[in-house]
Amino acid sequence: MISISPSDFDLTEQVKTLVKRWGFKYSPTPQDQYSLQLTPQRLQLIQTDNHSPGPIYVDFSAGQTAHRRLYGGGKGQIIAKAVGLNKTPTPVILDATAGMGKDAFVFASLGARVMLMERSPISCALLSDGLQRGALEEDIADIIKRMTLIVGDARLLVSKGSFLLDERPDVIYLDPMFPHRKKSAQVKKEMLAFQSLIGDDIDSDELLNVCRKVAKKRVVVKRPIKAAWLNNCKPSLSMMMKKHRFDIYLISGK
Repeated sequence: MISISPSDFDLTEQVKTLVKRWGFKYSPTPQDQYSLQLTPQRLQLIQTDNHSPGPIYVDFSAGQTAHRRLYGGGKGQIIAKAVGLNKTPTPVILDATAGMGKDAFVFASLGARVMLMERSPISCALLSDGLQRGALEEDIADIIKRMTLIVGDARLLVSKGSFLLDERPDVIYLDPMFPHRKKSAQVKKEMLAFQSLIGDDIDSDELLNVCRKVAKKRVVVKRPIKAAWLNNCKPSLSMMMKKHRFDIYLISGK
């Protein structure tokens, strides 16, 4: 169980509220290699050893996320075409492996209503914090309104009658975590941290089968360019980028 600490004593009660909500372990100061920390500015994941790459947190208003929103290419970019945003202006998209929410924010910034589903309490806490702060930013508040966080395991969608969803999504998007063989500079710091804390999505094959029963129009899977198809299931088509591809499973008869 990961611990969470306040950066300032005045934040202690807020930290204890997060402990109750997410099931974290309270600690007055960071103790383990990875710890959550609440600061006056944000909730962040920190690495306490000498190899720390810096804090990891969700920020939809700055950095790479802001750059993608402003200069990413709009509905002409491949990820937008993969989920059908160039054909359906305002689809309902379920990002069933939401992670840090970066792709979900792209979808919402292009007009989609997006449900972000995540089962990891660590990711959920960081996402929830990022969404709350983003809702206060004038430039992106309208985008954040189109994003809804759902805490849960996407594999339960079918087995429990889709009770986690208010409506069936047009598109389900999957970006499962896969093993990174080399800890190179090209591997994002949050991926390495989450692999250490959460592990790989070893049930991705099962998840694909579940999602194909729920989505109205398509399931889109983001994969490394040389990775095998999920569940050895050939997609209807694939869209290629330099380092990864989008496998698209079109749903017929629904």
